[in-house]
Amino acid sequence: MILFEKICWKNFLSTGNQYTEVELDGKSTTLIIGSNGAGKSTVLDALTFSLFNKPFRKISKAQLINTVNEKDCRVEVEFSIAETKWKVVRGIKPSIFEIHRNDVCLDQFASANDQQKWLEQNVIKMNYKSFTQIVILGSSSFVPFMQLSATNRREVIEDLLDIKIFSSMNHLIKDKMRGLKDEIRTLDLKKESLNEKVKMQTDFMEKIEKRGNDDIEDKRKKSRELGDEICALMLKNEHSNDQVYGLTKEQEKVTGATEKLRKLGTIKGTLSNKVSTITKKTKFFEDNTVCPTCKQDIEEEFRLNNISDAQDKIKELQSGYKELEEAIKKEEEREHHFTKISKEINSLTHGISKNNTHISGCQRQIRDLESEVQELTKQLANRNTEHEKLESFKENLGKTYEDLAVQKDSINYFDFSYSLLKDGGVKSKIIKKYLPLINQQVNRYLQMMDFYINFTLDEEFNETVQSPIHDNFSYASFSEGEKMRIDLALLFTWREVARYKNSVNTNLLIMDEVFDSSLDGIGTEEFLKIIRFVIKDANIFVISHKTGMDDRFDNVLKFEKIKGFSRLAL
Repeated sequence: MILFEKICWKNFLSTGNQYTEVELDGKSTTLIIGSNGAGKSTVLDALTFSLFNKPFRKISKAQLINTVNEKDCRVEVEFSIAETKWKVVRGIKPSIFEIHRNDVCLDQFASANDQQKWLEQNVIKMNYKSFTQIVILGSSSFVPFMQLSATNRREVIEDLLDIKIFSSMNHLIKDKMRGLKDEIRTLDLKKESLNEKVKMQTDFMEKIEKRGNDDIEDKRKKSRELGDEICALMLKNEHSNDQVYGLTKEQEKVTGATEKLRKLGTIKGTLSNKVSTITKKTKFFEDNTVCPTCKQDIEEEFRLNNISDAQDKIKELQSGYKELEEAIKKEEEREHHFTKISKEINSLTHGISKNNTHISGCQRQIRDLESEVQELTKQLANRNTEHEKLESFKENLGKTYEDLAVQKDSINYFDFSYSLLKDGGVKSKIIKKYLPLINQQVNRYLQMMDFYINFTLDEEFNETVQSPIHDNFSYASFSEGEKMRIDLALLFTWREVARYKNSVNTNLLIMDEVFDSSLDGIGTEEFLKIIRFVIKDANIFVISHKTGMDDRFDNVLKFEKIKGFSRLAL
């Protein structure tokens, strides 16, 4: 049982820098009163903020710090479970989240979310929804059990009946199954890979056994053929080299024709110029008897002598010119022969080079074939090793099949466990066991509040209403006052169930403005009787605007607002 003892706060909402402290385990019933805005409901927000890091009302976390001081917002709640004393401290500006056990501050988690989760699961053993269903009934932001979603209803009941462990186990099993499925996928891939390796190795060994020697002989045959081809090419090159040698010797005989032709051409040009000059001189003396420049007569004898000398020189030059042309023709023939021999030599040299390239290619192929022959010979010699490799593949394949069978058996086991731990499994059986008690208690409290209907919940926590004056009614069909009676009956029932289970039982019950909302006079009277005489071992706090009820409670706390700050009146 969680025994809440004390809560205090400062710079929280409208409270100032002085601590406001409320004793939670003092009187059985306590009435909290005060005007609007005086800070009556602050105790609710302080309680849920300290335990769950969120206010009870719809207030953002940034609005919790006092707007005047704007710093050092701090809330502390103290409670005990069995012999262990606990204190939770939270603050804003600076941010604080401390958990104390027996006056020793525990080491903080790296993540505040992880620390909050640890607090809810290992200490309080309730989450925010379950806590507000068991401890608090408020008129503002409180969501009654019947207005929760089906998922949240189940979550509250699982907290109450202490069966959330099955959900946790279910999540663990789901994670385990996910891991097993990943392992099975990995093993399936490994199995396929090993099957492929076994097949490839078997084919490889068959190839070695059946075709190894044939391949070796075929490669050796190709190697011999290439060797013969190399010999033929080398003989051909040798013949070509002999031809090149002979042509080179022959070429030497006609070497220099080009240079000689150049010189003869120069001589030919010179002779042509001389012949042209003499021809012009002869024509001058033949055509002129008077000097065209000085206009004097040219002596006839002189003119004729010049013509005769010129004609003799022309004949002499023409004879030499003819000999020169014959010499040029002879050298041109030599040059042509030189060019022809050069082409033949180039052609033979190109053929030799081509053959050499072919020879190199053949030699490379021979080396490759010899390497392949060596590898095949080695494989034939080492076929026992290849057999051992095949056996190793088969052994690994067999082990993989065994591992797959084990993992599939495991996943079948976990799948069966998963089906048991689902909502329709073990949890449903436990909930079904408690349903008669829950329905009995709900109707008992409804009758105490003078509301005579038969209100029952099924395994999915959907309601059925039976009454002489109500046909086909549901929770939503009732008036607000009637809904409030049902909400109160459920709240008291959840506390009864929690008391039976003990793990989420608590001394604290806080009701915010219950009297100020939908309860009529009769309902209020019956409610007061219940909290005073029926609910046992509880410290009940009722927050209300109504006056005239002070004598109905063991203790009265009044909140007031002085100079803008809320405080507890002395």
